Amino acid sequence: MLANLTGWHGIAVLAIIVLIFGASKLPALAKSVGQSMRILKTEVRELDAELTPEAGSAALTPRSQRAAPPRP
Repeated sequence: MLANLTGWHGIAVLAIIVLIFGASKLPALAKSVGQSMRILKTEVRELDAELTPEAGSAALTPRSQRAAPPRP
């Protein structure tokens, strides 16, 4: 009887168990993951701004005020 069970059957059973017993905690988990991703994105932006200050200031300068690149 158990010889016909494969890995996919085990994964399906685990998913059902998580859904049944962990359904009340899933929204809190999703909220926590969302907040963590938001924090990670802001930290990456801040780090990028620290490492490349010239790129950040050039992005804020209007095109009409930027120096034209030298022509060869």
